[in-house]
Amino acid sequence: MALDGFNDQTLSRRAMKAELLDAETELQLAYAWRDDRDVQALHRLINAYMRLAISMAAKFKRYGAPMNDLIQEAGLGLMKAADKFDPDRGVRFSTYAVWWIKASIQDYVMRNWSMVRTGSTSSQKSLFFNMRRVQAKIEREAAAQGENLDGHQLRHMIATEIGVPLRDVEMMEGRLSGSDYSLNATQSVEDEGREWIDTLQDDAEQAAQIVEANHDNEQLRDWLVHAMGALNERERFIVRERKLREESRTLESLGTELGLSKERVRQLEAAAFAKMRKSLETQSGEVKNFLA
Repeated sequence: MALDGFNDQTLSRRAMKAELLDAETELQLAYAWRDDRDVQALHRLINAYMRLAISMAAKFKRYGAPMNDLIQEAGLGLMKAADKFDPDRGVRFSTYAVWWIKASIQDYVMRNWSMVRTGSTSSQKSLFFNMRRVQAKIEREAAAQGENLDGHQLRHMIATEIGVPLRDVEMMEGRLSGSDYSLNATQSVEDEGREWIDTLQDDAEQAAQIVEANHDNEQLRDWLVHAMGALNERERFIVRERKLREESRTLESLGTELGLSKERVRQLEAAAFAKMRKSLETQSGEVKNFLA
């Protein structure tokens, strides 16, 4: 069934008019799709159970997602089920499809419930869709027995009831306790109130850090220029080509250009670095790691 271009009422009416399949016909269609990739058989199978997908989608309306989008996701789950269904296992297609439809809808709801990703593990899914119901049940039972549960006791009982770690309950409680807010919203009702974005820490370098870094870089440049001045022309050429180019040249290529062996270029490079290290130690009192 093509879902684009139809609203949820139209899709529902079309689904209700679809044929009802008996077990034998369903099995024949499943074999035709699996073994022969018969597209017509697939369409009949999907159309027949689209009412099941729509019925399941309606159960998730309370999460605020548009019904048409929920139906779309349910349809995708139904198609995945049809593609993976093995008729040799002896179960009805509807029984198998329920899991895929539900999983597809739940993934969509969790992806779109908040701009902050809620999570996708089985523990997080179970909490997202069951925590409020389980919490209400526990609170009703505690009230009936005259008990007053504090927050920690309640969270611990929820974790035990659903079978998830306590830390996951604490995390999900924070996620479900509020909605997303714009960072451009003001902190107060006053016209001149600060926006929430103004309270975020700026991860960029601060002015003092920039000035300090510039000063250090300038000092390092001066030291380097002075150290390079202690070298002869050939040594400066080797150092520039080996350490100051974006792409360092090999000892072999330098040897070919200078008419020297690869080992001789290496020796000249080591001697140049030794001179520069001595100059830098004299200027700064410490050995610069970049020459190590």
